[in-house]
Parts: sequence; structure tokens; C-alpha cells
Amino acid sequence: MRNIKFSNKLSIQLLVMIVISLFGAIFFMSIISRPILSFISMIINPNEFSILQASVAFILWFSLAIITFVVIFILLVRKKIMYLKLISDTVQHIASGKLGQTIDIKGKDELSQLAQNINYMSKELENKFIHERQLEKEKNELITNISHDLRTPLTSIIGYLNLIKVGQYKNEGQLHEYFETIYSKSQRLKHLIDELFEFTRLSGTDAMLNMSNVDLASLLQQIVGEYIPIFEEQQLSVKNSITEEDIPVLIDIEKIVRVYENLLINAIKYSQKPSMIQVSLKAESNTAVLKVSNKMENPPMDDVNKMFDRFFRGDKARIDAQGTGLGLSISKRIIELHNGDIGAEYKERWITFIVELPLYK
Repeated sequence: MRNIKFSNKLSIQLLVMIVISLFGAIFFMSIISRPILSFISMIINPNEFSILQASVAFILWFSLAIITFVVIFILLVRKKIMYLKLISDTVQHIASGKLGQTIDIKGKDELSQLAQNINYMSKELENKFIHERQLEKEKNELITNISHDLRTPLTSIIGYLNLIKVGQYKNEGQLHEYFETIYSKSQRLKHLIDELFEFTRLSGTDAMLNMSNVDLASLLQQIVGEYIPIFEEQQLSVKNSITEEDIPVLIDIEKIVRVYENLLINAIKYSQKPSMIQVSLKAESNTAVLKVSNKMENPPMDDVNKMFDRFFRGDKARIDAQGTGLGLSISKRIIELHNGDIGAEYKERWITFIVELPLYK
């Protein structure tokens, strides 16, 4: 817990209150002592004033002094007692489930420090509770979405196998077509399961990276070169703005290649055709900045960074059976494991994915 430091004033304040109460009691008794003695002398003859009477009078006088001291002290510490009660009541409310409740900070003593720490604890508990609820919600969404995605190809596989089992095919050509469909759906099912396992593995706290020192510019040039035939087939041209300078980075090559390939595949899949794809890489300060841009008919949504949420899929991806909704989420997790950042922006029908990785020195 964060410790908010205040001056050690509470003990000094209590000591001052005790001194004030003591002197207040002495002053009060000095004022009333003469009237009391005059009254006693009026009703009792001093010559008949016995030791017992004197003792009783002293006890009464001393008791009155104690009572005066206590009354003055209680009046002085009343605000502190009320503040302590407020702290106690707030802690009880937090314990009963009212997370996020806070205490007004009054003064700069140890009670204020206690209230500040309770406020911090209350907010932390509230944030953790909200986070746990969000994780539970995401887990339920994960189960729902993956169940739907796995069931779709599995249902097709079972359906075609049943047709083959009961012999509902006209000829060998149709039987071969059924087997081709089953194989395609099986590959789809395998792809979904692989994506799910990869996402689950990367989401764990024990995710491991096989780091190597590489020139990112050369690696990206190679990746883009391999995709040139696919770009041309899809009526897409490439504007290559990859720097010729060395961009040294410490990365897991296999995982970073997966991120870059995922961005290029998304650009191919969702680009307006014919059009251009822009790929740029340069060093800015201590960061390697990659930008992949493609032209789209319409923005995917108001906040393009929602695409990095797990199982998010735009309308086109839902039409395309190969969309899992995990690709960009996996890419984001990979970049986070490299202490980098990934985001997107949309402007004038161009969507740009930006990947930042720290340079290796």
C-alpha cells in the first residue's frame, strides 16, 4: 500500500491538549476556591472544622478538579474522536462491500494519514473488483465466441460425413467434392484451435520469448518481398518506404514475423481494390516505427483500436469464414511482450496500423 507521509503531530497535539486541560482545571479551581472557602466558613465554625471534614472537603475539591480536567480535555479532543469514529464507520462500510468509499482528509496528522491510506485501499479494492468482473465477463465471452466458431465447421464436417455414411451422393465426383469440403472445414477447425491455444499461451504470465538481435529493416524487406505476388494478384500495388539504415531490435523473430504478416494479410483482405498499400519503417528517437496503411471504403468503427479486442470482427470478417477475431489481439499481446506498442488510426478512408518497438543498443 502506498504510504502517505505526514508530520508526527498527533502525539504533540494530545500533549498540548493535556497541558491546556491541566492549566484550565487549575485556573478554574483557583477561581472557585475562594467562594467555596467563604461558603464553608459561613456554615462551619473554623474552630470546629475537624480533620474528617477537612479530608472530605479536600476530596470534593480534588474530584471537582479532576472532573474539570476531563471535561476540558473531552471538549478539546471531541473533533478527533468524531473523526476517528468516521474512519471506523467508513472501514465498516468498505468491509460490507461498499468499495470505493472515501474519507474527507482533515488536517495533516496520523489520523489524516490513516484516512489517506484507507482511501487508497478502498480505491484499489474497487479497481481490482472491477477488473475481476471484467475478466469474468471476457472469459464468458471467450467461451461463447469460441464455442460458436468451433461449432460452425464441426457441424459442416458432421453433416457431410453423415451424407457419406448413408450414401447420399450421386457419383464419385460428388463424393470427392464432399471429402474436399470436409478437409477444408477440418483445416479451418485446426486453424481456430491453433489460434485459441496461441492466444491462451501468450495471455499467460509465463509466456516465453526466444530473443535475437536482428536488423528489422532487412527482415521487413524480406517479408514484404514475399507478399508482392499476392499483392499483384489482388490488384494492389505497394509503396515501400522502408529505411535502408540498420534498425537493430531485440525480438522473437517468429512472433514478430507473425505480427507483420497479420497486418499485411489484413491489408490485403480489407483494402479497396484496386488501390495501394503503404509500408514504412524508420527509427524515431529510441523507437522503430512501422506503419502499414491501406485504403478502405468505410471506417471499420468509431474507435479503430477496438479491433485489438479479443474476438472483435468487422462485418467483412464475419462474412469471411477464415476470420477468428483473435489475430490482432494476438499481435497486440506479442508487441506488449516486447515492451512495444501497437495501435491504429483512420483518416480520409485510409486506415494505418502503427507498431513501435524499442531499438536495441
